Amino acid sequence: MALRNIVTVGDPILKKKCRPVILFDAKLHTLLDDMADTLIEANGVGLAAPQVGILRRVVIVDTGDDGIVEMVNPKMIEKSGEQTGSEGCLSVPGEYGIVTRPMYAKVRAQDRFGKWFEIEGEELMARAFCHELDHLDGHIYTEIAERMLTPEELQEMTAEASEE
Repeated sequence: MALRNIVTVGDPILKKKCRPVILFDAKLHTLLDDMADTLIEANGVGLAAPQVGILRRVVIVDTGDDGIVEMVNPKMIEKSGEQTGSEGCLSVPGEYGIVTRPMYAKVRAQDRFGKWFEIEGEELMARAFCHELDHLDGHIYTEIAERMLTPEELQEMTAEASEE
């Protein structure tokens, strides 16, 4: 297991559509393990393969509740409700925007061995599913942000979070 470099905004790979995973082999397992290490080190909530320079349909999400969820070839199959809140991205360091996402999301994906499963999430988990799946189609949250937070708002948000 190793840390991978996180690609940041401006790199053209973040605008490209990812290809499906066909081989569920040791190379995929290493990618998933490395992505997990990278996500933990970066203290993030989710990470998509293009964020580490790999154009494959692979994402991981960790909202702190149930450990890391690995999703290969994920597809959104249901979403409902609405939530609006601040959102950031490891590929857009130090910036946050106000984004509206579904309150509930259901994803169908494969695990690291190719077995299909479905997973549901609400609130932060639903937001993370939508955010990471967007990366697989070459989209970044800044494209749908209602507005970006100012440095003052960001400082205030950080201060409130440290008080909790």
